[in-house]
Amino acid sequence: MVKPVLKKKSASAALKLGVAAGVPHLIFITDEDRVPDPFRVCEHMPAGSIVICRDYNHADRTGFARALRQITKERQQFLLVAGDEALARSVRADGLHLPSYKLASPPPLTGFGLVSAACHTRGDLRRAQQVGVDFALVSPVFPTMSHPGAPCLGVHRLARLIKGAHVPVVALGGINSRNAGHLKQLGLLGVAAISAFVPL
Repeated sequence: MVKPVLKKKSASAALKLGVAAGVPHLIFITDEDRVPDPFRVCEHMPAGSIVICRDYNHADRTGFARALRQITKERQQFLLVAGDEALARSVRADGLHLPSYKLASPPPLTGFGLVSAACHTRGDLRRAQQVGVDFALVSPVFPTMSHPGAPCLGVHRLARLIKGAHVPVVALGGINSRNAGHLKQLGLLGVAAISAFVPL
């Protein structure tokens, strides 16, 4: 498991969000439609942060992942590639992020230092535990631009969902400086976001 990283004194949007939520880890998820310059976000994330290369439909996903590997290595951050074991190994990423549908039949995970999984139900959390992931991204917590109009968990349903979970949980979905404080008492490993980490 990665070590807590909120030690650097910074006024970055990422650190402010982490402090508000009372969590030790920050996870940035790329989305070229909403954050056209993810490298600028990486530059403002503290060392030890986790970056997930999502962007499944990127015109040059291999080149994009390689560029992310370079900047995350320079910034002492961890890079996970979403849903593509071969690409993760090719760019020497630190780990792999599994979409929830891959939990039923995960790819070989040997050699990855970090493995995360998207989880939306208790069944997903159980499967994530069985697979042995390092943390689960549970979403959507709040209304999110990624899935406009989709139902969200809210704080109370999130608390019930993760109660008794045997895998560390990271909250994802619509988290911002106005609502992050509501997550403080849930014992989360971290918070994940897309546009909320864009430098002000």
